[in-house]
Amino acid sequence: MMFPAVLLTLLVFSATGLPIKAGNSLISVPLTSRLYFSNGTNNLLEHDRAHVKALRDPSMRSQSWGNVPLTNDYGNYGHSLAVGIGNPPTTYNLLLDSGSANTWVRASKYVETGPSFCTGQTLAITYGSGSFSGTEWLDYVTVGPGLTVILQSIGVADKITGFRNYDGVIGIGPVALTVGTLQDLKTEPIPTVTDSLLGQGIISENIVGIFFEPYTSPPSEITGQITFGGTDPTKYNGNIEYAPTVNTGLSGEFWGVNSRITYDNKEILGFTAGFVDSGTTLIMIATDAHEKYQSLTGAVYDHVTTLLTMPEDKYGTLHNLDFHIGEARQFCQPAITPLVHHFAQQIYSFTPNAQIWPRFLNTKIGGKEGSIYLIVSNRGTHSGQEGFPEFSLGYVFMQRFYVAYDFTNSRVGFATTAFTDAITN
Repeated sequence: MMFPAVLLTLLVFSATGLPIKAGNSLISVPLTSRLYFSNGTNNLLEHDRAHVKALRDPSMRSQSWGNVPLTNDYGNYGHSLAVGIGNPPTTYNLLLDSGSANTWVRASKYVETGPSFCTGQTLAITYGSGSFSGTEWLDYVTVGPGLTVILQSIGVADKITGFRNYDGVIGIGPVALTVGTLQDLKTEPIPTVTDSLLGQGIISENIVGIFFEPYTSPPSEITGQITFGGTDPTKYNGNIEYAPTVNTGLSGEFWGVNSRITYDNKEILGFTAGFVDSGTTLIMIATDAHEKYQSLTGAVYDHVTTLLTMPEDKYGTLHNLDFHIGEARQFCQPAITPLVHHFAQQIYSFTPNAQIWPRFLNTKIGGKEGSIYLIVSNRGTHSGQEGFPEFSLGYVFMQRFYVAYDFTNSRVGFATTAFTDAITN
């Protein structure tokens, strides 16, 4: 069955509570984004570090036959969308995760319909901060009006840890992350929802574009947009600049890119690999890079929030934090000269305002009113550990830059938006 090639855009509610259309060629459906706080306060760093721990801890990786994708279980910032499964469809509230690629729903909520087919295969994944196991089913999956894929592999999970705010997960990470999740077919990838959208002719390009606005007011829903099949030029400035994904180490398993990081034009982390993931909240950098950042900013460690902090009157002393994202090229000069490195990179400047936690939410994370808390955090391990990501760019980064995941060409694109330099925090 073939479908017309269109772009699908999933949007959060507007101020009026209605879905927004980006243009005549885009079809829009709601994407709900919420900020959850557990037990009154929310240790953002603890939750994000769980992802990094899962990557570097072999014992955690072995729990799911060698595949440990990332997700944001505890609900710092959660981005969910209403997905219909079955025919007729039942609607589920699924967490959107760019650090995993499987789609699954809770068995307790799954409604079997005529086309639903159980393959009998056992499916399981251990995330950085949760897990699930269950059975593989093939079913209709609907992500927008008239936009339905058939025979889509999904997990029906009867054992779940975490994810208490969601009915399941829809993963938009690289398809390689699905390898090893089926117990009896450990070497076989499972086509993702985006793969199926492309393969069944619903979209013409296997690209996902993501846009978020900074969190500027108390309501639980945060403005954002995700486009399947392309990018929405009304949401970014100029052109999207692409960087190739890395193909080595743990960063190569996710949406990994190479970058150099400077603060006030002083290098704090040399050219190295990390990843971009909507499932984490903060920006995390290696311990030695974080120590340099702390020294240059003059901030001090806060034991309650586990973030760096400074008095509000010191905010004006902050400088840009620059990410030099791209690729390194090297070639040999004549024998008398050393190896020369060329860096094809774009600089993305994280302004002082982008580096701070929204002040009206200070008390929600256990902080004090009238203080400044920095969202650049300590990864917990030093740089130079071969194969391990040296940085991660979470949701706060994606609030300031448009991000495009290009599955076909294995690259990640970035562009500035109207909120890159905005004073919102």
